[in-house]
Amino acid sequence: MATAKLIVTFLLLWISVVESSHFRGGTITWRPLNNTPSGSAAALQVRQRYSWRRSSQMCTNADIAAQNTVGGGSCTCVSGTCSSWTTLTTAAVCTDFSALLDVSSGEYYTTVNIPLNISFSISFTSSAWFATLYVGANSGWSVTNRINTFYRPDGYLNSSPVAVTLPIIYKEINIQHVHVVQMSDFDGTDILLCRWSIGTTSNINSYDECGGVCSGVPGAALIQTNCTIVFTLTTAGMYAAVALQIEDYYNTAATVPMSSVPLQFLFYGYGAPSGCTTPPAIIGNRPNRACIGTPIGSNVTEYVIVQVYCPGKSIIDFVSSSPIGMSKSAILNPSPGIYHLILSWVPVVGQYGPQGFCAGAVDNTNLQSNQWCITFLVGFESPDVIRPSMVQGSASPIGTIFQNHTLFSIQTTKSVNRPTRNGTYIYFWDSTLGGTLVQKYDCGWESEVTYTGFTTVIRFPTAPWIPGHFYYVTMDSGVASGTEFCGPESAPINDPTYWVFNIWNPAVSSTTTTTTTPFTTVTVTTKPTSTTSINTLLTTTGIVITTTIPPTTTSTTATTAAPTTAAPTTAAPTTSAATTASTVAVMYPKDFEEACKQPKP
Repeated sequence: MATAKLIVTFLLLWISVVESSHFRGGTITWRPLNNTPSGSAAALQVRQRYSWRRSSQMCTNADIAAQNTVGGGSCTCVSGTCSSWTTLTTAAVCTDFSALLDVSSGEYYTTVNIPLNISFSISFTSSAWFATLYVGANSGWSVTNRINTFYRPDGYLNSSPVAVTLPIIYKEINIQHVHVVQMSDFDGTDILLCRWSIGTTSNINSYDECGGVCSGVPGAALIQTNCTIVFTLTTAGMYAAVALQIEDYYNTAATVPMSSVPLQFLFYGYGAPSGCTTPPAIIGNRPNRACIGTPIGSNVTEYVIVQVYCPGKSIIDFVSSSPIGMSKSAILNPSPGIYHLILSWVPVVGQYGPQGFCAGAVDNTNLQSNQWCITFLVGFESPDVIRPSMVQGSASPIGTIFQNHTLFSIQTTKSVNRPTRNGTYIYFWDSTLGGTLVQKYDCGWESEVTYTGFTTVIRFPTAPWIPGHFYYVTMDSGVASGTEFCGPESAPINDPTYWVFNIWNPAVSSTTTTTTTPFTTVTVTTKPTSTTSINTLLTTTGIVITTTIPPTTTSTTATTAAPTTAAPTTAAPTTSAATTASTVAVMYPKDFEEACKQPKP
């Protein structure tokens, strides 16, 4: 009996550690493994992600490598048809930690079989948050998700939206901030809206969605269509808990969401530091909200590049949100003011679909960069922009072109669409002027850039070229974006030799001239044509002239009068081989210039 009491006491103490003032937010999402299942049930993959106080739920690099778990508790069915739901653990595989921010994070995947044509809500409900909250100090939490297995109007099973965030985001007090939550949906045509979570049962979940932190950011405004929060924090050292529901609608006429996904995280307010107050910024290698095609089993390497703007400041920590199995390097400082974090990852089959990564860089005065998030679309490939070549090239034009040229195009390895992000540019540079920008077009919206199948087309309203100048083209990440989900993006192209062209300069070109001095003797040699490769001695344009006559030499003695006809004169052969006379029309460069001019619009 004494031993039993001791065990019970130990368990209660362990539960009190897990459940005491340590929650830092989380999310629950789901998707069918097959959106057109056979039979009466569907296999759903349920993903849970939670963050905790690290001093309570320890996570280290060794734990990440060993895939040890953090946290604990239960995810239960709370409303709807609950008979098919089996309670899930909320212990999550450790993926991230920040010693400076005292936070550990992890996620957990499991597959459940659910009957078709039912709907219900699940929730992770327990306590507690912590004391230094604007709203809900030491209160309980409730993270609630809606699942349904009814077929959509298009005949498929639904997948819930996905939203990614950092667990804690630092913001200066007494300044208005704008924060955008990155949300996406595997069903690419769905309409996504986000709203504040509701603490009563008058919602799609018929259950408490936010515990004690409902309306946890005083005075905040929410733009539902793009999940943008506008807010001001007023007290240094205090946290504001954000509790949102991300919901998907089949179309604009729909009034009931097909699913409801919770997202809870924290804003932390700090006072303005002395001296230089510019926070660090993540400047690449990918833009914020990039979507990256990632084949299963591929070796993924991505760089998080940070710049600091204040003298004497350095990056000392990153807060992050990563998929299971991703490792992060030590913080590197390759050049003054620039810091790198290298991500390494091999996605597995169970991670098929969108996998989000977010990061925030923290400097030695505790200033944090804005949140930077990218999505790895596992099981899909990004389109590649095919490098231009002279023979059967993928880009047009290359080489020498005329000053009035206005139409450009380049091909990709798969069908592409316009990028989903504005601010995605294609650039045209003048290398003769030292790399001066001539023109850039935002591929996200500008009508000068169009997409058709595998081809991206750029049309200039007016040709801006200078005769005799050389030019090159570069592209941001995502100029060409795939057609799946978030639109996996082409890699950025910064190589000034990737796509080059130059402008014909008539002032230095050859022109037709007239002479009054008669020719005396002309020797013409007809060279043989190679049967296996182009003979570059034949032409300068790549046009092959074929003949079956062996080499012959003909000498012609001209009359004393200037030639008045293009017909050949008769000549006596100087060798015994047979000869064949032919008429060849000669085009001078000026003739090409006239023949190749684009028609006027």
